[in-house]
Amino acid sequence: MNAFLTLTGYRHHALTKLSGVPVLVFTFTALLLLSACGGGDNTVRSVKQVVRIRGSNTMSRLLARWAEEYMRIHPGVAMYTEGHGTETGIQALINGSADLATASRPLRAEEARAMLEKRRTLGFSILTSKDALSVYLHPDNPVRNLTLQQLRGLFSGRISSWSEIGGPPLPVQVIGRPPNSGTFFFFEEHVLQGESYASTTLTIPTTSALIKHIMSEPGAIGYGGLAFGADVIHASIDGIAPTAENVRNGSYPIARYLYLYAAEAPHGVVKDFIDWVLSDAGQRIVQEIGYIPLWEVDTKHGEGTTR
Repeated sequence: MNAFLTLTGYRHHALTKLSGVPVLVFTFTALLLLSACGGGDNTVRSVKQVVRIRGSNTMSRLLARWAEEYMRIHPGVAMYTEGHGTETGIQALINGSADLATASRPLRAEEARAMLEKRRTLGFSILTSKDALSVYLHPDNPVRNLTLQQLRGLFSGRISSWSEIGGPPLPVQVIGRPPNSGTFFFFEEHVLQGESYASTTLTIPTTSALIKHIMSEPGAIGYGGLAFGADVIHASIDGIAPTAENVRNGSYPIARYLYLYAAEAPHGVVKDFIDWVLSDAGQRIVQEIGYIPLWEVDTKHGEGTTR
C-alpha cells in the first residue's frame, strides 16, 4: 500500500496541459474525420496516449499554457482537461476518471480516506507553484489595505458598509466561490477561521466571472488567484501587497501552494508531464501566467536558480 508522498525540490523535465473540453473534443472529431476520408492515418497513429486532468478553476489558465506547450513538443500526446473545481478533480481521481487532479488546497481527511478505500493508496502530492490568494476590489473603491480582522468581518457580514472601515458609504457586496472550489475551502479555513460566510454572499462559479461582477459593482469584494484580475484592485492584507516577492519571503499572510495529485506513483507520460512542469521550462510558464515559480527562473536565458 503506497504512502502519501509530496514531490518537490527536484528539478526534472515537466509537463502539464489544460486546454478545455471543447478544444479536445474538436481535436478528436477532426482526427476521426481525417481517418474517414482516408487521409489521416498518420495523424491518427501519432496520437498514442491521452492524459486526463480535472480539477482547480484557479489553475485553469496556467494549465492551459502548460497543455498547449506540452502538446506542441509531444505531438503524440493529447491532454483532456477540465477546470470545474478542486473537489471535482479529486473525486475524479478517486473514481479513476482522471489521471491527475489539479488542486488549490491539500486533500481533506475524508478525501484521503476515500482514496485509500477506493484506490488502496493515499496518493501522491506534487507542489507545482505558489499563489497569493488575492482579495479583489472595484477600482473606484478607495480602500487599498485590509487587516485580516477586517477581511473576516467583511466576509462574515459583521461589516456591512465600507464606511465602517474608512471607505465610501456603500453597502458591502460579498462574492464567494462554490463549496467545491479549493479556493473557497482555503479562504474559509485561513480567513474566516470558523465563522460563516455572510447570508447575503453571492456565489459565482469561476474566478473570471467573479471578477467581471466586481467590475460592475463598486461595493463588491471577492477573492481568487493572483494571476487573475488585471483590472481590479488586489488589496494589501495587513499592509502586505500580494506580490511574488512577498509570497516567497513569507510575509503575505494568505499564500498557498498549487498542486497536482496522482492516485499512484507517476509513470510513463504522466510522470514525464509532471517532470516537465517541475523543469525550468514549466516554471517559466508559471511566471508568465502570473503565479510564483517554486524557484527563481531566468526568463532571458532559460536558466533557473533554486531558491
